[in-house]
Amino acid sequence: MAINLKALEVWFVTGSQHLYGPETLKKVAEHSQEITTFFDSNSKIPVKIVFKPVMKSPDEITNLCIDANAARNCIGLITWCHTFSPSKMWINGLKTLQKPLLHLHTQYNRDLPWGEIDMDFMNLNQAAHGDREHGFIMTRMRITRKVVVGYWKDEEVIERIGTWTRAAAGWYDFQKAKIARFGDNMREVAVTEGDKVEAQIKFGLSVNSYGVGDIVKVINEVADADIDKLVKEYAELYQIADAGKPGATFHQNVRYQARIELGIRQFLEAGEFSGFTTTFEDLHGLSQLPGLASQRLMASGYGFGAEGDWKHAAMVRALKVMGTGLKGGCSFMEDYTYHLNPNGMKVLGAHMLEICPTIGEGKAKLEVHPLGIGGKDAPARLVFNVPTGPAINASLIDMGNRFRMIVNSVDCVLPDADMPKLPVARALWVPQPDLKVGAAAWIYAGGAHHTAFSQALNAEYIEDFSEMAGIEYVHIGKETCITDFKKELRWNEMYYALAKGF
Repeated sequence: MAINLKALEVWFVTGSQHLYGPETLKKVAEHSQEITTFFDSNSKIPVKIVFKPVMKSPDEITNLCIDANAARNCIGLITWCHTFSPSKMWINGLKTLQKPLLHLHTQYNRDLPWGEIDMDFMNLNQAAHGDREHGFIMTRMRITRKVVVGYWKDEEVIERIGTWTRAAAGWYDFQKAKIARFGDNMREVAVTEGDKVEAQIKFGLSVNSYGVGDIVKVINEVADADIDKLVKEYAELYQIADAGKPGATFHQNVRYQARIELGIRQFLEAGEFSGFTTTFEDLHGLSQLPGLASQRLMASGYGFGAEGDWKHAAMVRALKVMGTGLKGGCSFMEDYTYHLNPNGMKVLGAHMLEICPTIGEGKAKLEVHPLGIGGKDAPARLVFNVPTGPAINASLIDMGNRFRMIVNSVDCVLPDADMPKLPVARALWVPQPDLKVGAAAWIYAGGAHHTAFSQALNAEYIEDFSEMAGIEYVHIGKETCITDFKKELRWNEMYYALAKGF
């Protein structure tokens, strides 16, 4: 499922007023165009940055915000007040605006021209107090936004803007995402469920179930020639175990996964879906649980959730959009089992089959093994390790009265030894600040056993995304203290109860 971030736009909007006269306003526009061009050409900002005329009146601002709402490819605004822009001018526009907003607090010049500074310079370069006026009205109006401070050419400023634009792209995609749920969720499981109607009201996310028979019909109609072509692709991309090669015991099992992949892909493309879920408790008409098929569909950009977990199917898709073009992949993930040796406690993350190969290191092995549960044929799957380095696990849960986003920053590490008998893809990590604190905080917060895992993103992306979505966000990282974290959760309970009255 192709993801083209450059097709999306963020509008660069500069505030001023008629008071300054045409010469100053001309200079403001020139500076704004230069900054826009610089941002648009910077590889760390993946979307198109579009210059908009300098805002000088309430009507101009209101009309711009209306236009932004209506523009399908506009995913947000960056605002900056080069001079002083009286904030009452912005009220009606900001009341109307439905797109994410980043407030850039910068200045055209980096250094003061100590020997030449005069009142003309002072009147032109007034962001130091112009942006404070601009900030007041958004705070007064309780408008959620990101504030980035610093010189516009500084790497940190560019990186933070890039992060925000990626989060805005993820949020844009999330609002129109459609998740196909093949079957229901795993029976008696709580955390994979949730209020799908509330999710659509809150996010725009659409989740609907389809009988397994609906997809089986499409799978059964896949042509053998198409399967032949896909199996040939498998042989080029992966190390196929001997038992899965043509003429061997499990070659038909590999071909069946190709059939499943082609069938599900056709179904998803026809319905314009962003992701899907399966469950091993509802495989009627299928001889295998989709394993390799789910892995490869994730690798092409689809979100996926096992056991009917639609929330994490949607989150995997969102993280894939945000991480497009960055080093490191994204996958559905599960905290599976622990290494509790006091010399180095670690989490082994995996799933029965469905881990995305975009997070793999080296050439993946294509193997066929019995599933162990479900009573179906042995499914083909990709087996690989995950490279070392920083990563995040993100979990979206339904708290009943709101949605909560939980992020744990983790550090992926090498296994202490080979795991030749473990026939699934796996990642090994140390939660921050350590396993005891990280796991306890996760459990206090109600985090799911399923997550969206990414080595391309850090926690800031998910914080920005959560603020755009208007949901609670908690982060478990290097500075997390359980006592303070429990207080944060309690304060959040109070805030979200009271916030409904704002």
